[in-house]
Amino acid sequence: MIPFARNQFNKSFSEKKYQEFLTDLNQSFHHTIPFRVAESPVFVGHDLKKKILTVSDQIIDFIVRHDFKKITNRAIPENLFVPNETAHTLFLALDFAIVKNEEGELDPQLIEMQGFPSLFGWQDFLGAKFREHFSIPENYSNHFGLSRKAYQDQLTKILLNGHDPKNVVLLEIDPLKQNTAIDFLITEKLTGVSPVDIASIERKGKNLFYKKNGEKILIRRIYNRVIFDELVKRKDLKLNFNLTEEVEVEWAGHPNWFFRISKFTMPFIKSPFIPECKFLSEYKTFPSDLENYVLKPLFSFSGSGVIFHVKSSDLEAIPDSERGNFLLQRKIQYEPIIQAPDGLVKTEIRLLFVWDENQARPTLMTNLARLSRGEMIGVKFNKDKTWVGGSVCFFEPD
Repeated sequence: MIPFARNQFNKSFSEKKYQEFLTDLNQSFHHTIPFRVAESPVFVGHDLKKKILTVSDQIIDFIVRHDFKKITNRAIPENLFVPNETAHTLFLALDFAIVKNEEGELDPQLIEMQGFPSLFGWQDFLGAKFREHFSIPENYSNHFGLSRKAYQDQLTKILLNGHDPKNVVLLEIDPLKQNTAIDFLITEKLTGVSPVDIASIERKGKNLFYKKNGEKILIRRIYNRVIFDELVKRKDLKLNFNLTEEVEVEWAGHPNWFFRISKFTMPFIKSPFIPECKFLSEYKTFPSDLENYVLKPLFSFSGSGVIFHVKSSDLEAIPDSERGNFLLQRKIQYEPIIQAPDGLVKTEIRLLFVWDENQARPTLMTNLARLSRGEMIGVKFNKDKTWVGGSVCFFEPD
């Protein structure tokens, strides 16, 4: 999106460099990364950056409202409510499709939002590795107003909250078998917080323990990476601790915020940079141009259950009592804007925020990008394609 930076990168790119880059990524933590890493970062210019920050502020204005919890109480399924909820989310992720408006300018369009942590460790590592292997303008940054060390220090402070790292755990289901395991390994190196399988947690009264090197250790704080969608599907798990039980721990990312800040929140926020989005239960008659909409279940993750080509029969099949759990969102046309050697590529940008308990609003920390040539962003739409997959944005300096 910035001709100078793009041309410089493409001229310096070679398949040999890319393969060396991938080898470095896989060998640095002795872990083969299971997802595709794109050949290129995304370079974001002033104008688009300003628009993304503007709509982010509009979204945050809604999230910091005094009545936000009241508005979003219905978002949390009764059987999945977790006690001891924090005053606000610790993490915020905002996903934007990059499109072209009627004037031919690039615009962001909000696709999804999450009150849940993303790849804070991996994105820092990935940005640094792009710099090592490719031509990236020195004054462009993937973090926001932070040096790499300051970013890592802030992430460590947020996760530990003053505790000894051994009393803080990164909680997940089979953590080292997850696609995001590389992020867990990087986070452990940066902060000392170990990834721990929820099935290995021991509970005694309201206290939780895990074992490391044969030692039984009290858990004082949980960096939660467990997605309820996956947890409820894993009927094979034998748990001594259920997330919905009241226990004596602090939460670095309380599970309830996964539901409160989600697709559920989108219909309440109005902006030119947020596509038309309504609960299915709000419709008396469905739109006649359903080909221009996407149907999304509220309680799903990573795109599961989304219907991209909506038919009236899909909507009519949903009982009236369940329609409040679905959104109909106007479809977004991603604009191919990144110049690859053999054509143009689409992109989606995720901004990653943390919200320290002493701050009035979330603070923007870093970003994530995904490149696509398919109909949608995602693995199944980009099989056997190049210049697609996970990446990072470098922003033009102010």
